[in-house]
Amino acid sequence: MGAIRQFMEHHYRHFNARETVAAAKGYEAFLGRGGKMLVSLAGAMSTGELGIILSRMIREEKVHAISCTGANLEEDVFNLVAHNEYKIVPDWRALSADMEKELFEQGFNRVTDTCIPETVMKNLEGRLLERWRKASKNGVRQLPAQYLFDILRSGELKPYYQIDPRHSWMLAAAEANLPVWAPGWEDSTTGNMFAAHVMKGDLPNHDCVLPGTAQFAGVTTWYLEHCGYQGKGSGVGFFQIGGGIPGDFAICVTPSLIVDHGIEDIPFWGYFCQISDAMTSYGGYSGAVPNEKITWAKLDKDTPKYMIQSDASIVAPLIFAYVLND
Repeated sequence: MGAIRQFMEHHYRHFNARETVAAAKGYEAFLGRGGKMLVSLAGAMSTGELGIILSRMIREEKVHAISCTGANLEEDVFNLVAHNEYKIVPDWRALSADMEKELFEQGFNRVTDTCIPETVMKNLEGRLLERWRKASKNGVRQLPAQYLFDILRSGELKPYYQIDPRHSWMLAAAEANLPVWAPGWEDSTTGNMFAAHVMKGDLPNHDCVLPGTAQFAGVTTWYLEHCGYQGKGSGVGFFQIGGGIPGDFAICVTPSLIVDHGIEDIPFWGYFCQISDAMTSYGGYSGAVPNEKITWAKLDKDTPKYMIQSDASIVAPLIFAYVLND
């Protein structure tokens, strides 16, 4: 037994700590039955460098698909090639409006204690625009992630790597040809860039990047291939980091298949875990307890369910380390 796993087994006996170990054991058991795991990433987990361990989970085939915000999609690549230019602000809670303005004027965009340099965003923009133009000319339509995968696979960024490439989850996903969906991609730096280039006439239209509905069709098809319907696959689990659109987008597959497609015997998600610091509230999705999803045909009453109300940047690496037997 690995040291981290042993530590968790010994000390994490109650409350959120016990739930963390239970979720890790459930994750491991689900994979042991041949299940596939989809991970959803909200917030800014890539800037928090979750890629250090998420990349290992992908390479060791313990993650089989990802639904993430556009920010998480691009910020892993930003960190890969500009990590040394990032600025860390340890006492970020004490920043005044004037200090924030100074960071902006220095070309930094702040995410909690981490400031991302604007230059890396612009450097990546040119490479993306080249590919968007080529795709538009040839009538190609792809997921937002696939354009970044193309850049990574080309090797053209290798001279600019500033971290160990094994720590990039996007590189791991590109190597594994992992399906990666980014619902609401327009709510990201590269999504903003794309829209601006269409508006300025640099691109003829929006067609080369698949919209959200096409992405939803993609995750639905993937789910059908692995969920156990008509004997295909051994079930699909859902590991949700944070809340928001990447989580609700993907988990809506089951109600859509039941209601919109009329497949009443579709298997529900076979495992569910969410890590969130959001509290249960009236109308708030991110803090909704798992049982609420039963009424929406997302989970069954017998689906293993875990809700850990804590900091995902602390808890997710611990669960992944447990599953990896660290």
